[in-house]
Amino acid sequence: MKEAIRAQALAFGFVAARFATADPVPGAGEGLLRYLALGRHGDMVWMAETAERRMAPRELWPDARSVIVLAENYGPGGDPLAVLGHPERGHISVYARGRDYHDVLKKRLKAFARWFVEAYGAEVKVFTDTAPVMEKPLAASAGLGWQGRHTNLVSRDFGSWLFLGELFTTLEIPPDSPEPDHCGHCRACETACPTGALADGKIDPRRCISYLTIEHKGHVLPDLRPLLGNRIYGCDDCLAVCPWNKFARPTTEAAYLPRAELLAPRLADLASLDDGAFRMLFAGSPIKRIGRDRMLRNVLIALGNSGLPAMAPVVAEHLGDPSSLVRVAAAWAVCRLLPRNEIGELAKNRRAIETDPEVLAEWADF
Repeated sequence: MKEAIRAQALAFGFVAARFATADPVPGAGEGLLRYLALGRHGDMVWMAETAERRMAPRELWPDARSVIVLAENYGPGGDPLAVLGHPERGHISVYARGRDYHDVLKKRLKAFARWFVEAYGAEVKVFTDTAPVMEKPLAASAGLGWQGRHTNLVSRDFGSWLFLGELFTTLEIPPDSPEPDHCGHCRACETACPTGALADGKIDPRRCISYLTIEHKGHVLPDLRPLLGNRIYGCDDCLAVCPWNKFARPTTEAAYLPRAELLAPRLADLASLDDGAFRMLFAGSPIKRIGRDRMLRNVLIALGNSGLPAMAPVVAEHLGDPSSLVRVAAAWAVCRLLPRNEIGELAKNRRAIETDPEVLAEWADF
């Protein structure tokens, strides 16, 4: 039965299917509670609000007996960090360069679930990462891979580039064996982290660039801004340096191939987006959910890190923006790009700057 299910999953387009029980993953719940107690979830309040349901699949659905963990490969076809060498352009995480994987994966999960119900007559529920499921520990317990020192899943077949989905079922299916940890003494991911968010196999998201550019709703702390470089949505550094990626394969899923306009976008072009243009550009992309203001905050920080004084007029256009997130980032970026005595005429909204406490604080630091 397991091999028949696995074969059908591959036929539907998944690259792997493994099996786990609906019991708690040993140590996962305790680890989650420690993580929350330390406040490492930051703005991700939903993690604390749903902690009890995350503790085990059966806490989320009491009738569940087994879980089929399914994976899709989004491996890049080239160097995922190539854009970091071009400060006038923005780096977007590999996973967000194509269509929103939530939509693609959920559609495939539902189609597979319909086949499963017809074939076995069992009840099912399907989930992606928008649900309170501890996907990575569950995938590791099912033998799909192991959680590396960067805390992400690593597969011996696909490296670090996997999307995960789950089918919970009332059917009893013998579980697969867990995959042992193969990181050994390697600490490449910890060394590569631009902000030092990784240590001893644990992560502090409050320093993680993916968290700061995607989940964080407020101002990025001044000491962290220079470390973002030109990363405007997510960060792939810890994934890209993992030695196990020598086994990774470029995705063959058309939906996950990069859109040309998101592969290496010009920061100056992104800085000109109003809300309508933002929504149009990022339609069908996971980037759309952070909204124009957070994206512009990220873009302005990247411009401030560019070392390109010619970008100062582009940045200064936002000194009077309605959003505090944008104004503060613009003030910081202008001061990074030009000596204060050269800002002069660029500060068209000087009065607004001098009466805005948050922006004035940025101004005073330089």
